[in-house]
Amino acid sequence: MASLSKLPALRNYSKPFGIRFLEYIKKGKLSYKTHQAIALIVTFLAYTCYHATRKTTSIVKSALDPQSPDVGLRFPWRMTYLSSPAEKKRFSWVLGDGWAPFNGSDGSALLGELDVAFLSVYTLGMYFSGHLGDRMNLRVFLTVGMVGTGLFTSLFGVGYWAKIHSFYYFLIVQMIAGLFQSTGWPSVVAVVGNWFGKKKRGLIMGIWNAHTSVGNIAGSLIASALLSYGWGWSFVVPGLLIAFVGLLVFLFLPVSPESVGADKEEDEVGSPRKIGEGVTEPLLGSDAEIKETAVGFIEAWKIPGVAPFAFCLFFAKLVAYTFLYWLPYYISHTAIEGKYLSSETAGNLSTFFDIGGVLGGILAGHISDRLDARAITAATFMYCAIPALYFYRTYGHISLVMNIALMFICGMFVNGPYALITTAVSADLGTHSSLRGNSKALATVTAIIDGTGSVGAAIGPILTGYISAKSWSAVFMMLMGAALVAGLLLTRLLVAEVVARISESRSQAGGSQPTSQDEELGV
Repeated sequence: MASLSKLPALRNYSKPFGIRFLEYIKKGKLSYKTHQAIALIVTFLAYTCYHATRKTTSIVKSALDPQSPDVGLRFPWRMTYLSSPAEKKRFSWVLGDGWAPFNGSDGSALLGELDVAFLSVYTLGMYFSGHLGDRMNLRVFLTVGMVGTGLFTSLFGVGYWAKIHSFYYFLIVQMIAGLFQSTGWPSVVAVVGNWFGKKKRGLIMGIWNAHTSVGNIAGSLIASALLSYGWGWSFVVPGLLIAFVGLLVFLFLPVSPESVGADKEEDEVGSPRKIGEGVTEPLLGSDAEIKETAVGFIEAWKIPGVAPFAFCLFFAKLVAYTFLYWLPYYISHTAIEGKYLSSETAGNLSTFFDIGGVLGGILAGHISDRLDARAITAATFMYCAIPALYFYRTYGHISLVMNIALMFICGMFVNGPYALITTAVSADLGTHSSLRGNSKALATVTAIIDGTGSVGAAIGPILTGYISAKSWSAVFMMLMGAALVAGLLLTRLLVAEVVARISESRSQAGGSQPTSQDEELGV
C-alpha cells in the first residue's frame, strides 16, 4: 500500500511535453499565472468539444426522421406543413427521406431511446469517472476520454456511408460514446479547481463555463452546415475535432501546480495557506499526507451541501437537457409568424438559447461572488426561469424577434444555475473545510453532483418524447414544475444564507465575524 501511495508524488514531477516546449522557447520557467491561463484555455477547448459532439444528435434528428404524418410525435399542423407538393419536395430536399430505422412510425421513439441510452451510460460513467479521476493522472484520463469520444462519435456517422440500418449498431455506439463522454466534466472541473481558490471563483468559472454554450453553438452550426452534404459528416467532423483537441490536452494540460513545479508562494493568485491559519484555499494543500488519501464515494455524499445541490441539479439539468435535445425540433415544428422553419434554420436559431446561457452563467457566478451566496443565486434564477418558460411557450410564435428574445431569456435563467452548480459550487464543496484541504475530493464531488444531475438530463428528453405526442404545452408545464422543485430543494441553504447575511450586516460595524453559513451551505 505504501508503494502505491508514492506513485502520485512521482508522477507529479512529469511535466507535459507542451509545457516543456514553451519553457524551452522562453528559456525559463513559466509563471504561475501563465500556468493558470493555459489550464483555463485547454480545459475550455476540451469541454467545448465535448458539448459540440453531444449537440450534433439534436440537429441530425430531423434528417434521420423527417417526421411523416404517421410518426409518433403528432402535431395538428403537421399535415398543413407537408400538404403542398412543393413544400414536401423542398422539405425532402433538405432532410432527405430519413434513415431507417428512424424514418418509420416509431422513429421518434427510437431517437428518444438513443438519447436515454446515451445519458444513462453517461450518468453511471460519471460516478466511476470521478472516482477514477481522483486516483489517476487527469491529463491522461481526459485524453483517453476525448479520443474515445471522437472515435465513437465518428463511428455513428460512418453508418451513413456504410449504409447501416441496424438500430442496435447506433444504440451501442451511442452508449460507448456516453461512457467516454463521462470522463470530461469531473476532470476539467478538478483541474480548474486545482488552480483557483474560492475568491472570485464564481465569476472565473462562470466565464469559463461558457464552453458549454459555445460547444452547443459550435455543434449546432457545424452539424447544420454539413447536413446538406450528408448527415454522416455532422458526426465525423466534430468527432475528429475532439480527438485532435484531446491530443492538445495530452501535450499541454497542467493538472495542478505540483505537477508542473509551479511555486504558489511567488504568486499572489495562489493564496497559499499559511501555517496556523484556518484558511481552506488554495484547493491543493502542500501536504503529501493529505494528497495520498482519496475521499470515498459515501464520504463525499456526506459533505454538507452536496446532497441538496445534487438533487437541485437533477431538476435543473432536466430542463436544460430537454432544451438541448429538443429545442431545434420544437422550433422546426412550431409555426412562427405562420411559417415553419427548416431543420437547418431551426438549429441555427436554437443557438440563441445557448448565447443566453453564456450570459446567465457569468451573471450567476458574479452575483454569487458578490453576495457570497451560491444557494440564493441558484434558487432565484430557477424561480425566474418559470415565467420565462411560460412566456416563451405562449408568445414565442408571434414573431421571430419575440421568439429569439424569449429564447435568450430562457437560456439565461435555465443555464445560469446549471452553470453555477456544476462549476463553482462543485469546486467549493470539493474543498469543504471538513476535508482539511484534501484535493482528492474534487473530481468525486463534481461527479456526484453532475452525475445526479445527469439522471435528470436522461429523464427529461425521454419524457418530452412521450408527453409532446399529446401536447407541447404539457411539456412546458413539466419544465416549469421541475424548475420550481429545483428552487425549493435549496430552501434550507437559502434560509441559512439569508440569516448569515442579516447577521453580517448587523455586526458589520464590529468587524468581520465568523458565521455558520459555510457549515450550512457546505462551502
